[in-house]
Amino acid sequence: MNRRSFLSYGIASVVGLSFYGKPVFANQSSVRIEAPETVASGKEITIKLHVSHDGNNFIHHTDWVYVKINDQEIKRWQFGAFETPESDNFTREIQFTVMTSIVITAEANCNLHGSTGISEKKVMVP
Repeated sequence: MNRRSFLSYGIASVVGLSFYGKPVFANQSSVRIEAPETVASGKEITIKLHVSHDGNNFIHHTDWVYVKINDQEIKRWQFGAFETPESDNFTREIQFTVMTSIVITAEANCNLHGSTGISEKKVMVP
């Protein structure tokens, strides 16, 4: 562990204990996509992004989440030190009208530790 990581963990733990009464454990932000498997052409679907990150606070938090459809960004949510997500596990959703089969990708990022990677979900039009 390098000096920067050590200091980040120490500060985040102290802040977590001071403000929340519990230690804050560092991890990467992750996202899980919820959407139907199949849909008729021309129908609107709800796409839910379930984001998870332990210990959101003003020093250590999810700083962005995005969703793309067929590699085109549809929506991005930005967070900051004083506008952190409402909880460690939160959901964002969008509506999208499906004309042909699509591939949905999404990613969430921790400002200190990064992301667990891109999540993917396919929605097929029969």
